[in-house]
Amino acid sequence: MAKQKIINVQQVSVQVIAEKKMDFICITDMANAKENESRAADIIKNWIRNRYTIEFLGTWEQMYNPNFKVVEFDHFKMQAGLNSFVLSVSEWIEKTNAIGFIVKKGRYGGTYAHKDIAFEFGSAISAPFKLYLIKEFQRLKEDETNRNKLEWNLQRTLAKVNYRIHTDAIKEKLIPKELSKNEINTVYASEADMLNMALFGKTALQWRTENPEAEGNIRDMATIEQLVVLSNLESINAVLIHQGLSQSERLNQLNRIAITHMKSLLGNTQLKKLK
Repeated sequence: MAKQKIINVQQVSVQVIAEKKMDFICITDMANAKENESRAADIIKNWIRNRYTIEFLGTWEQMYNPNFKVVEFDHFKMQAGLNSFVLSVSEWIEKTNAIGFIVKKGRYGGTYAHKDIAFEFGSAISAPFKLYLIKEFQRLKEDETNRNKLEWNLQRTLAKVNYRIHTDAIKEKLIPKELSKNEINTVYASEADMLNMALFGKTALQWRTENPEAEGNIRDMATIEQLVVLSNLESINAVLIHQGLSQSERLNQLNRIAITHMKSLLGNTQLKKLK
């Protein structure tokens, strides 16, 4: 089901949905800004029968829709502008296999157009309405981008916080009191690379050798699924350390856990929304 959102354009509520990784805006709502609701369908019909509109829609479809029926489009283009020519959005979709429109029924029903087409339809309402529509839509997308960045940063922060818990456990159980600073750093690096091996199948140095031009390290380049699993592995490793398991035993267990967790997360639809 498409996720519905609302933007307010000159005191008119306009629905926005995302389907097939594209944004669609309800032009029925937009038409209501010009006339009352009973006239919205007529406004859309009058707009779509215009020759310039037909050419615009046909060009857009040819750019983005490999299955667009150009022969049918040419037929409509020849008739456009004639007094007898009548065309509905549903007919346009059915005859040309167009993807630029979606017609929905029910509570949140109406005619939705891809944002490019909806912006063009805005000209049929009024120039100010079109400009405010573009402004509000851009604000909506900026809010979504900022929220996604925040969620990503929270995941990265979680991984860093759990790493501190993990290193504290190492200090308590694995590092003798008399170790030098260099020896302590060596132990920390060994534990970090054990987690890298469990999750990524390679050490940080091996990854750097394979990616000499990359910015950041192996964990900076991790996917959100990998960061979530890494966060879990760090907490689990801290528990295993307290239990007194050797590093080889822990690596074996953590690798199996990483495989199980990754399989689960890669099928998680909610996590995919954060990308």
